[in-house]
Amino acid sequence: MKKFIKRIENFICENCGTSVLGNGYTNHCPKCLWSRHVDETPGDRKATCGGMMKPISVTPSKDGYIITHKCEKCGKTIRQHTSENDDIDTIIAISSNPDFIFGK
Repeated sequence: MKKFIKRIENFICENCGTSVLGNGYTNHCPKCLWSRHVDETPGDRKATCGGMMKPISVTPSKDGYIITHKCEKCGKTIRQHTSENDDIDTIIAISSNPDFIFGK
C-alpha cells in the first residue's frame, strides 16, 4: 500500500456550499459529509473521475465513526473516519436512515 500524502487544502463543498478549512487530513465536508472522488491513494489527487461521493452509511468504530462514501459517477466506495468537527446530527441521520441526503 502506498503511503498517505498529507495535503492542506481548503475547499467549498460542491454539495452544500460550506466553506471548509483543510487540516491535511480533511477528506469530506464536516457539515453534510459529502466528498469528491479525487484520490486513488489517500492524498495523491490522481483520480480522474472527480465525481461526488455520497455518504451512504455510517458505522461506529472504536474511535468514532466510519463513513462509507459511494461515487455517484463511477460507483467506487471508500471508507473514511469521521473527524471531531463533523456534524453529529448528520452522522446520526445517515446512520439511522441510509437514504438521507443532505443538500441534494
